[in-house]
Amino acid sequence: QVQLVESGGGLVQPGGSLRLSCTASGRTLSDGATGWFRETPGKEREFVAARRWSGGNTYYADSVKGRFTISRDNAKNTVYLQMNSLKPEDTAVYYCAADKRPLPYGSECVGDFGSWGQGTQVTVSS
Repeated sequence: QVQLVESGGGLVQPGGSLRLSCTASGRTLSDGATGWFRETPGKEREFVAARRWSGGNTYYADSVKGRFTISRDNAKNTVYLQMNSLKPEDTAVYYCAADKRPLPYGSECVGDFGSWGQGTQVTVSS
């Protein structure tokens, strides 16, 4: 089982940027699928971005496409979520997720990920 630890959240003004990090231990992240989700009070956890398999393409929720980028540093066993042009509606707790299996094509399902981080709060407000 891989352990995931997120960092990089905080308070940012609308239009600003943040980069979230997710560092793994116990397994190499590049061997499987990785993703980011977010959650706000009273709502279900929402898909943000993912890479289906180690060499697979990345894909994004429509609400963040063109603003957010998922990337990976294999040497650091870390996955990143670069968030630009942030909006107040991006405010949420962001979770990193991983699985040793490849995701079904285009999957946005929480249930397809077996490992989760503890979450990091992102607040977009002036």
